[in-house]
Amino acid sequence: MILDPTVNKLAQKILDEGPDALSFEEACSLTELPSRSTPDFFLAACKIRQHYQKDGIVRCSILNAKSGACAENCAFCSQSAHHRTDVSKWPLMSAEAMISEGRRMDANGATRFSMVTSGTKLNESEIETIAQAASALKKSTPLTVCASLGQLTASSAERLKAGGVTFYHHNLETARSFFPEICTTHSYDEDIETLRIARKAGLRLCSGGIFGLGESWEQRVEMAFTLRELDVDGIPMNFLNPRPGTRLENQPLLATMEALRIVSLYRFIHPARPLLICGGREITLRDFQSWVFLAGASGVIVGNYLTTQGRDVGMDQDMIATAQEFA
Repeated sequence: MILDPTVNKLAQKILDEGPDALSFEEACSLTELPSRSTPDFFLAACKIRQHYQKDGIVRCSILNAKSGACAENCAFCSQSAHHRTDVSKWPLMSAEAMISEGRRMDANGATRFSMVTSGTKLNESEIETIAQAASALKKSTPLTVCASLGQLTASSAERLKAGGVTFYHHNLETARSFFPEICTTHSYDEDIETLRIARKAGLRLCSGGIFGLGESWEQRVEMAFTLRELDVDGIPMNFLNPRPGTRLENQPLLATMEALRIVSLYRFIHPARPLLICGGREITLRDFQSWVFLAGASGVIVGNYLTTQGRDVGMDQDMIATAQEFA
């Protein structure tokens, strides 16, 4: 029995009226729940996920296929040329190297594999290399192939689609109202335009952001509703892991329960969309990592992140196997 009346009322509304039933104001009311209602919030989010999603737990892996020297000034990013960090730099990997890594992660149980590059966008030759790697992986593995390559042109999006890329990942990072605090080298509308270009080319959209940048609860709701308006197909959720040398190096970590409540909030706003828990999971959630599924998540990144180490893949596989029991 769910005891909190707000949680109970809004969860039932979502189950009765459909995945877009929750209003902005109702979502904001969930951010004001007292701490004692947190277990009710998690349970309701889990039930909503069970009702709308039947596909099991997504296991995504990513490859830092081109690292460092990015011209953008995103406050959290250790790959930005505007920051003084010790991140390694390398040009785009060969198609063969990306194919090899994709096959390795397939053998380790990943269901998706994303090639991720630093920088504002890739040139035509680099897009061709990504497309060749995607084509080979699609033919030789059961992986869903994804790419995160910065801004797109119509022709590059079409080439990626023809090559076998299914999902295009391009984060909004935060709410429009908070974005100028995080990045000033490109506009929010440019990010939205890239998502629209990808969708027009037939690519599915994977877009979310990073929490704990200093945004308010209302701004978290704001970004969630922007993603709903864009009708994205999946939402990666990252928690800031402050990197030395970046503008946010002294930003405090999110509290564990606050991070999990954000997951539940997004499940209420996005009942039928996959919520994928990504960077910052280990340092923010610590011993509560398995709770992401109770809180409403439907997937995690397995393996390493772009510039930080992930958890042992075997440990994640054990966690996921246990979570499958109530998925």
